[in-house]
Amino acid sequence: MSKPTIIQLSEFDITQKIIESLSNVCTRAVLFSIKHESKDATQISEELQISISTVYKTLSTLENLTLAEVDKFIISKEGKKIKQYKSRIGKVEITLDTLEPVLILYPNTSN
Repeated sequence: MSKPTIIQLSEFDITQKIIESLSNVCTRAVLFSIKHESKDATQISEELQISISTVYKTLSTLENLTLAEVDKFIISKEGKKIKQYKSRIGKVEITLDTLEPVLILYPNTSN
């Protein structure tokens, strides 16, 4: 079995996955939308004028990368439990001094 290349190794690196995710304008827009206040997927979809399915997919990715979390649940008029999401990060720094990028995530201090 051959030794994996740097590119193959990077595919499994969480830093690489976060950087790739944040390079997507939609992901950044969703993350910024929930930085100062928690919102549900419908609110985000309407605010950003993107499809609800794209919002759900983006929120799922952000949750898996621990960049966003369910802040609270609200109950709709119909009695449905609705998740409200909030960004866990307030600022990101990416430094490219060598082949391997350095990623610094700062916590979201917005209340």
